[in-house]
Amino acid sequence: MERYPAALLLGAITCAAPAQVPVPGPPAAVSAPSTTGPGPAPAANAPAPDDLSFAEVDRRMTVPVQIAGAGPYRFIIDTGAQRSVISRQLARRLNLPAGRRVRLTAMTGSSVVDTVIIPSLSVSTIGGERIEAPALEGSDLGALGLLGIDTLQGHRLVIDFDAGRMSVAPSTRQDRAPRAAPGEIVIQARSLFGQLVVTSATLNGRRVRVVLDTGTSISLGNRALQRMLARGGKQAQAEMVSVLGDTLVADYAAVRELKLGTASISGLPIAFADAAPFRAFALDDKPALFLGMDALKLFRRVEVDFANRELRLLLPRGAAAR
Repeated sequence: MERYPAALLLGAITCAAPAQVPVPGPPAAVSAPSTTGPGPAPAANAPAPDDLSFAEVDRRMTVPVQIAGAGPYRFIIDTGAQRSVISRQLARRLNLPAGRRVRLTAMTGSSVVDTVIIPSLSVSTIGGERIEAPALEGSDLGALGLLGIDTLQGHRLVIDFDAGRMSVAPSTRQDRAPRAAPGEIVIQARSLFGQLVVTSATLNGRRVRVVLDTGTSISLGNRALQRMLARGGKQAQAEMVSVLGDTLVADYAAVRELKLGTASISGLPIAFADAAPFRAFALDDKPALFLGMDALKLFRRVEVDFANRELRLLLPRGAAAR
């Protein structure tokens, strides 16, 4: 059997087709104990360093990227992907040289794919490094490419839903316990193959591992999580499409309560499937969840600090008073 070098793991970048059956119940909402009260609203026109334009592609974020000085090109930021990826169409347009063939793992399984050599890739404060990137169909990516955690390490990603902006900046190592701003919740995470995993989260009162994933529009749980919730029988179904162009049919239902720190998300819809990344992370037999943009966008601002392994969530106005 031929072996392929540099086997790359791609996380949960997927797009979902409309669910075949609507999920019952009220829309998801966030609440928290009354402690400090909500913070002030960010100014919509306030200047910010390294400001990036903000857009949604199936509720995923895109940012302008420069490749060897050309561009900008719209790339998705995907905290669930270990490696950055470029569309075949853009790679051909830029005449990028071929790299090695690698085995890539996506939601629907793994496949051997071609790579190209990106001489330098830059976005905001990130830039200049040579990257060997898998080249996939742009229609499956939903953009011209994606930025994985290989480019985000040592940085802090801020998604400001109030102001409609996203920014990336270098992160500074902290020697003391982090302090929360008014209306903000700070959650410590751990690193698993570079991804940030919240191990103190609970779902319906039971412990669950949560992987932060800005690249998927629907939160996805594994079968172990589905069994823990004792969900069986006929459920709604959603069809999910991976970056490899393959489809995955998942069960789909709303859950009672997901707790992240002191923040409580009620009525969050979750898809359940035996997806390949759970096996790659050795999480297939433990209740685990890829937390997607459907959950993150319930907050006013989300900060992901890779250097300090920290997640900051700014609560919706009035949530802290509940």
